[in-house]
Amino acid sequence: MDCGVITSKTVLLLLSLAFWAAAAGLSYVGGCIIKTYKSYDNFVQDKYALLPAVIIICVAVVMFIVGLIGCCATFRESRFGLRLFFGIILLIFIAEVTAFVLGFVYREKVKTDVQHAMRSVFQKYTGKNSVSTLVDYLQEQLRCCGVKNYSDWTTTQWFNSTGNNSVPMSCCRQDMKNCTGRLDQPEELNTRGCADKLESGLRRVFSYAMLVILGFAIVKFFSMVSICVLTCRREDSGYQPLYSGVFA
Repeated sequence: MDCGVITSKTVLLLLSLAFWAAAAGLSYVGGCIIKTYKSYDNFVQDKYALLPAVIIICVAVVMFIVGLIGCCATFRESRFGLRLFFGIILLIFIAEVTAFVLGFVYREKVKTDVQHAMRSVFQKYTGKNSVSTLVDYLQEQLRCCGVKNYSDWTTTQWFNSTGNNSVPMSCCRQDMKNCTGRLDQPEELNTRGCADKLESGLRRVFSYAMLVILGFAIVKFFSMVSICVLTCRREDSGYQPLYSGVFA
């Protein structure tokens, strides 16, 4: 057994063992994306934006199974098992590339989607309904006010109905204990809009997810190269596997 075969087998075994860790990592990333969108689902109308996360989780499940197949095929040095391993890795590689492209596409759509949905939700603010609770929570957590800035509240039905020239108390800065929310005291308010902050958060999640997907796609590429090396060397040298059985 030459150095190329030994190296390829070592790489495949390490990669097979790494599949479990990779599956856990992808599951975490997919879960984070879904959790982020669920937290602000009223502000994101395009549900297809969750498609990359769903693909990531599906890939994670498959990767756990592939890790088992990879270990068995490499230990038994099975031609059938290695070809099956290669085919599955190729499918995963295609799925990851698809998720990467979709993530890039929907990352660019976040800005338009968020602003449109957010304006619609802010118009439903009454100060008492469930939408109001959600808006107040968003403004307090992100320390923002309005869609683009705090003056956006002047175009809402709630502002016109109250007639007190003020914004919701959730717009107040946390260090301002005596804040009344009045527009003539902007120094007491969070003046930056929520759209920019929410967009930044969603873009960071997408960027992180895309980097993880790209990293795992590169790993899949090198694993396929290793399988090709091992399979071709066995066919050329007539090397016989030490084990026989289902995968032989």
